Amino acid sequence: MPDTPKQTFRKAERLCSKKRIEQLFAGSNHSFAAYPLRTIYMECAEAKAPVEVLISVSKRHFKHAVDRNRIKRLVRESYRKNKHILIDNLQGKQLSLAFIWMGGNLVPYTIVEAKVKNLLQRIAEHITENGQ
Repeated sequence: MPDTPKQTFRKAERLCSKKRIEQLFAGSNHSFAAYPLRTIYMECAEAKAPVEVLISVSKRHFKHAVDRNRIKRLVRESYRKNKHILIDNLQGKQLSLAFIWMGGNLVPYTIVEAKVKNLLQRIAEHITENGQ
């Protein structure tokens, strides 16, 4: 098989630690927005995977769990397919990353994928600029 990146999303890549989630949302971390998504990330030392991801959708905007789960599934799938953009530029660092859905309506997968790609590229650029 050629040099295709592995497109998986394992349990170890999910951000589950309450302590790390609190640190991520405590402030003084880096943030980017590409409507309807916003991402917050921070460097961490004791992660299980190169990037640990959290996906959050507000109950205020989406009353039905079906809609919240659909959005999370779309974001998770687009991250899974494009995570190589970020992982290839990490330079040995480890990140905790949160995707937060800011919009109040459902959008097609193509738009979600484009926004996730945009955010991952911006994070990768920011890491390479500050890492040198």
